[in-house]
Amino acid sequence: MSRILIAEDESRIASFLQKGLKANGFTTFIVNDGEEAMLMASSGDFDLLILDIGLPNKDGWTVLEELRGQGQQLPIIILTVRDSLKDKVSGLERGADDYVTKPFRFEELLARVRARLRDRYSPTDKDEMILSASDIVLDLRTRKVKVGDRLIELSAREFTLVETFLRHPEQVLSREQLLSQVWGYDYDPGNNIVDVYVGYLRKKLGNNFIETVRGIGYRLRT
Repeated sequence: MSRILIAEDESRIASFLQKGLKANGFTTFIVNDGEEAMLMASSGDFDLLILDIGLPNKDGWTVLEELRGQGQQLPIIILTVRDSLKDKVSGLERGADDYVTKPFRFEELLARVRARLRDRYSPTDKDEMILSASDIVLDLRTRKVKVGDRLIELSAREFTLVETFLRHPEQVLSREQLLSQVWGYDYDPGNNIVDVYVGYLRKKLGNNFIETVRGIGYRLRT
């Protein structure tokens, strides 16, 4: 599961990006000023940053330069209305991995996001793209899940939930932790969506893998 930070001060665009990325299985978090973007992007909690240039408090150019000055290798896609060749060249020379101008088509941005995330993994990372516990095997490259010899079809959200459990075998994960990891920080904590999706996984994977820890959350048994 990839976590994407959206640094965008136009709420309509930020909401549009978040909705589209979540629908494609990504976890997202929105910040609307440069200072917060800098803080969150430096945390190591995200796999990619979508960065607007015209941010308040600290503009996107400054955020980009400071992140690269710290040695941060986080993939950064600039999203801006500035469409001159000079600005595009400047953004790439300052360390951006890609440059998208507004208005944009979401399908193109999504393709660029996926491409930048693929670039993070080299052939030597192959083993890290396979997660397994007990009889469950998950391949992050092909997005396929097997239980024994059975190939299991999962929705994007179910896949992300299984990935989260496999990254924390035998660890008790609270509903709040699962909401944050799979649905994002801004999801309603009073919603029973975690319980519903755990039910889906039990039907598809089998009842013996995910254990309910009463009053706390769930644990993947190995």
